[in-house]
Amino acid sequence: MYEWIKAFHVMAVISWMAGMLYLPRLMVYHADSAVGSVQSETFKIMERRLLKGIINPAMALTWVLGLYLAWSAFGFKGGWLHGKILLVVILSGIHGFLVGRVRAFAEDRNDKPARFYRIINEVPAVLMALIVILVIVKPF
Repeated sequence: MYEWIKAFHVMAVISWMAGMLYLPRLMVYHADSAVGSVQSETFKIMERRLLKGIINPAMALTWVLGLYLAWSAFGFKGGWLHGKILLVVILSGIHGFLVGRVRAFAEDRNDKPARFYRIINEVPAVLMALIVILVIVKPF
């Protein structure tokens, strides 16, 4: 079962990361659209569906399967694993922050410029790179 669980974990991670990289990009364009415009209303729908249909379920599955793998294969031991879990906790915090931003957009109370979301868009990519390095290289 380990290999199957690992395969589904990787698929969940890919789905979560795809959404985490796309959602802030939508927000870049949403921040530049006028409140109440057709574009703004379309972005609201896109952001909500992406979050509820892909990102949230993928994150939950990533956590459940990842914790099982960490326990069953490694007994929660290894510096690289502790580092990975810390980075995934941070990524989950970014996820939570983006949930709040989706709510702000839905209520037409976004107070951040498009540039802010361009910068935030890079954070999940950097975390992903660090997590992959820890998993593959296991430097400590």
